[in-house]
Amino acid sequence: MKPNVLLITLDQFRADCLSIAGHPLVRTPNLDRLARQGVRLTQHYSQCAPCSPGRASLYTGMYQMNHRVVANGTPLNGRFDNVALLAQRAGYSPVLFGYTDQAIDPRDVADPNDSRLKTYEEVLPGFDCKLFIPEPHTLWIEHLRANGFDVPMNAQQALLSEPSRPAEFGISAFLTDHFLAWLREQDGPWFAHTSYLRPHPPYSAAGKWSTAYDPADVPMPIVPSDERHPFHDFALQIPGAAAPTNEEEVRHMIAQYYGMIGDVDEQLGRVWDTLVELGMWENTVIIVTADHGEQLGDHGLKEKLGFFDQSYHILGIVRDPLHASQHGTAVTEFTENVDIVPTIAEALGQPVPKQCDGLPLTPFLRGEPLPQWRDAASYEYDWRHYFIRMGERNWPWDQRLEKQHLAVRRYNDKAYVQFGDGTWLAFDLAADQTWRTTITDPALILSMVQDMLVWRSNHTNRELTGMLMEEGGIGEWPPGVIWRS
Repeated sequence: MKPNVLLITLDQFRADCLSIAGHPLVRTPNLDRLARQGVRLTQHYSQCAPCSPGRASLYTGMYQMNHRVVANGTPLNGRFDNVALLAQRAGYSPVLFGYTDQAIDPRDVADPNDSRLKTYEEVLPGFDCKLFIPEPHTLWIEHLRANGFDVPMNAQQALLSEPSRPAEFGISAFLTDHFLAWLREQDGPWFAHTSYLRPHPPYSAAGKWSTAYDPADVPMPIVPSDERHPFHDFALQIPGAAAPTNEEEVRHMIAQYYGMIGDVDEQLGRVWDTLVELGMWENTVIIVTADHGEQLGDHGLKEKLGFFDQSYHILGIVRDPLHASQHGTAVTEFTENVDIVPTIAEALGQPVPKQCDGLPLTPFLRGEPLPQWRDAASYEYDWRHYFIRMGERNWPWDQRLEKQHLAVRRYNDKAYVQFGDGTWLAFDLAADQTWRTTITDPALILSMVQDMLVWRSNHTNRELTGMLMEEGGIGEWPPGVIWRS
């Protein structure tokens, strides 16, 4: 019998905010429940930030250097495969509840006045969207107004006023209500993606969750180093990126973030209970992850950007009901969001797309020996969008956009950051997990530089590179060639 597949994203969920991961304050009983009945990925990483780039890697299985979605608004190349198209090939009709934040390839649009050229909040090709609630969250706001709440048709104000309404009218509950109603109508194998907004800002939890955590109890963030790379200083000047400097405001921000996690965790409990009630729990592969993390005041920053761990180290839980022997285990190797598409491909009996840079998590789920694995996590950040708005440039001589980029190799005991302008940073994480102690040993730095070069060379596009046009074509044929013998 074909399995059901439920892919869940929790927007901006950093890895340490799970009670099962040892957080001193946050409680996530339903995510913990899934982890105890599945496999928890303790060193799981997003590949880029913000939302569109991070989701492009998740949905395509590709590093940013290959899919080239570098900002909210960068089009996703129409030739790329993705998780929804993969599900279609496996015989499913994949559905979406929420949003995917993927801008359409403009080369696929005939009309220059097409509304899809004005927003990046489009639906990933292949999904049948059952509930579409990107910003401005119109359907949710109309739902609130229909239930007697005086809410303006403004997404930011509606979210900021969440504490004033019962949590069952929150945006997380709204998505869950629609998903569960759809779920009760299913009588065959299904593939669904539920894309929750929370705990994404604004920092305002719904109803009871807005007071669930006392600001006086929250741990204070890591303070910025006095010796900072110029990019760090630049980031602190980006509008909306600098964390509050007032302690009361910092504590409020963190407490509300924790509350948003509590809210969405409660909604996931409703999902688990309904799957059990409908007899689907033992035939549903569940994957929970995030598009990126959250600085939450660490290093003087909030939201997601730059090179620090907090923006990329995210939650990751996978439950494959067919392999109960591994349930309750924790994977300590580095795993990445580019591994999700290959994992789903194998779960559905499909070949892993050649474009994928990730590896199937299947050996971890089955308790099998690993053919190979990585010893570091890799992620990137590109901030050229701040300069694109500055106007025309003298291409190809003016390459300022190409320099607004960084790439990171994050090991257990060290990290290396390469900037597009030629500068670099190296951190000693064995001595200092706060990313404020640098490495100066030239030999150690050189080894990390070489490792990054090898990483990049091993992950350049490979879609046709395993084939030779000899004797009618030998080697690895690309999919979709109808005259293939």
